[in-house]
Formats: sequence, structure tokens, C-alpha cells
Amino acid sequence: MATSVFTWEGKTRQGAVQKGELAANNKEEVIALLRKQNILPINVAAKPKEIKFKFGGQKVSDKDIVILTRQLATMIDAGLPLVQCLDILGGQTENKALAKIVGQVRSDVESGATFADALKKHPKVFDNLYFNMVAAGEAGGILDTILQRLAAYMEKFAKIKRQIKSAMIYPSVILFVAVAVVGLLMVVVVPMLAGMFTEMGQALPWPTRIVIGVSNFLKGWGGLFIVLVIVGSFVGLKQFRKTEKGLTITDAIALKMPVVGTLIQRVSVAKFTRTLGTLLTSGVPILEGLLIVSRTAGNKIVENAVLATRQSVSEGKTLAEPLAREKVFPAMVVQMISVGEATGALDNMLNKIADFYDEEVDSAVAALTSMMEPVLMIFLGTTVGFVIVAMYMPIFQMGGLAAGK
Repeated sequence: MATSVFTWEGKTRQGAVQKGELAANNKEEVIALLRKQNILPINVAAKPKEIKFKFGGQKVSDKDIVILTRQLATMIDAGLPLVQCLDILGGQTENKALAKIVGQVRSDVESGATFADALKKHPKVFDNLYFNMVAAGEAGGILDTILQRLAAYMEKFAKIKRQIKSAMIYPSVILFVAVAVVGLLMVVVVPMLAGMFTEMGQALPWPTRIVIGVSNFLKGWGGLFIVLVIVGSFVGLKQFRKTEKGLTITDAIALKMPVVGTLIQRVSVAKFTRTLGTLLTSGVPILEGLLIVSRTAGNKIVENAVLATRQSVSEGKTLAEPLAREKVFPAMVVQMISVGEATGALDNMLNKIADFYDEEVDSAVAALTSMMEPVLMIFLGTTVGFVIVAMYMPIFQMGGLAAGK
């Protein structure tokens, strides 16, 4: 369920009226949070969405958050008050969008809100994992340690994302070149040769007729039709994935795809184990940790499996037993988790599994790259070769006829 911002008004035990904003999944959660703070809710309502016109606004990147987190951890470890740390960071942060958010967080903390509650108002920048870990750090008095763990966690997954993106650059360039070359041949070169063959009045071989037919189709409405089909398919898929059923179906198909499915599974295992291990090490209860992990899974099948596991754990079962039943994670992972539970070192075991699967992700990315390169080169070579041979066949025929005379 998506997190929304709610405005609230309530009374303290002393009768003082207070107002504010809270990010939560629903109205009931806001009421529960207020009661925990000994505030009697008077009015709670969803905050209307603001219409903003942005012209080149800055985006807050993972790198910006990592740098901010590390700097904040260092300052808190040095003994500086939290408000002063936020004031300094807000003034020196180069990203203007992030600087504004840090300033808002500082104002909320200065007004008496906890650091975690202040962060929760900005879910697009600080996700569930971030503010839940901060809440655990505040409760345990180890905020600097928690922030260091958060920064290390974010750096590891930023590295995985960079690897996947860099691995896709070369195949994408090859595919673009292939489409551009074939398009140029079909729209420019083939029509020129086709006109020459028409003037000669010679019977054309079937490969040449096929290529000329495709060229005529692309020069007419065919090219626009193909573009519309591609764009329509992309938009339709995007809309389909906005539904619960569509997201489940497409994520299930993605997991079953050769090579790509292996990569997705390994990334999911690394993310699950790293996130849950970090949360447990930071003192977050396992049920709350599993709920956070499910929201950050990135795949609906994995999310459903984690939620089903959480339900079983809440009924008194071990973590390994329901994970094995869900069949989403490899048997080795389930066995190692079982050993971690038996020895009372589940958090350490989860982090070791995550380290192992970080390397497995490297292998899967390399396998995907090595598979895509030859496939694209064969496609480019075969397509261009067929077009060239088809258009030269009439010329060879004319040469043969001339030699026969």
C-alpha cells in the first residue's frame, strides 16, 4: 500500500491543541501514531496533492542520500546535536531539492518531532527501510551506528544497480545501430536499387521481392504503424502493471525467463537477505522487518512470498520453514537461514548470504552480457547480409545473362 501524507489536529493531555502532518498508509495508522504520542485526534484528513510546475528541477539520487547519511553519522558520532547537524548539512548540500528537504526535517525535529517521524514525511526520498532503521537507532541510542549501516547498505545496492546499467549499455548501443542501419538500407538504399530494377524490366528473385515489399511497407504507413504498435505496447504494459493482477503476472513471467530470470532471482535474494539482516542487526523486530522487506522487494512474487512467510512467523513458525514452502528462494539460502536460526546468529547469516549473492549477481550480469552480445551481432549480420545479397542478386543475374550472350 502506498504511503500518503495526512494532516492532523489533536489535543494533548494538558488540553493544548496541536497540528501537524504525518506520512502513513491510512487514516487509522495516523490515529494510532497520535495516540502513542498521548495526543487525542480531533481531525485527520488526507493532504491534498499539490500541483507543481517544475522546470529542470533537481532529482535526489542514491549517491546524494548516501553522502548525507555518512556525513550525518560522522557528526552525531562527534557529539554534535541532531538539529545542529541538520542545519549544517542543509547549508552545505549542493543538491537544492535535498537541501530543502533537510531544512524541513530540521524544522520538524526542532518543533519536537522525532527524527524518524520527520523523515517519514518525505517517502519519495527516505523509504520505509530508512525511517524504520532511524526509529530503531533513536530508540536504542545508536543512531550514528545505524546511519553508518544504512550508508553501507545503500552503497552495496547502488553498486549492483550500476553493474546492471553498465552491462546493458553495450547491447543497447548494438541494437540501436542495428535498427538504424537496417532502417537506412530499407528507406534509402533499397528504393534506389528497386527503381533501377523496374526500369530494366527484369524478373526479380523472391528474396529481392521480399526486401522491396518490406521497404515499400516501411516507406508508407507501415513505419508509423510499427512505431504506434511499439509505443502502444509499452504504454499498455505500463498500465497493466499498475493493476495487482498485471504486476503479479508480469513479475512471474520475468522470474521464469532464461538468464534474465536468474539475474532477477539473485538480486531479490541479495536484497531480501541484506535488508532483513541489516534490520535485525539494528534491533528491528523480525515481523516488522519482514513487512519492510516485502515493501522494498521490487518483485510482486517475492513480495507475496515474504508476506506469506511473515504470516507463518507470526503464528510461531521458524523463518526457514515457510520460505522453503514458497519455492521462491534457492534451497541453499533456506538451509543457511535455518542454520542461522538454530545458532541464534540469524542476522550474521543473512549478511553472509547477501555477500555471497552479491558475487552471484556479478556472474549473472556477466552471463546476460555474454549472451546478448553474440545474439545481437548475429541479428545485425544476418539482417544486413540478407538485404545486401537480395539486392545484388538481380545484378548478378544481369551479369550472367551478359556473359551468356
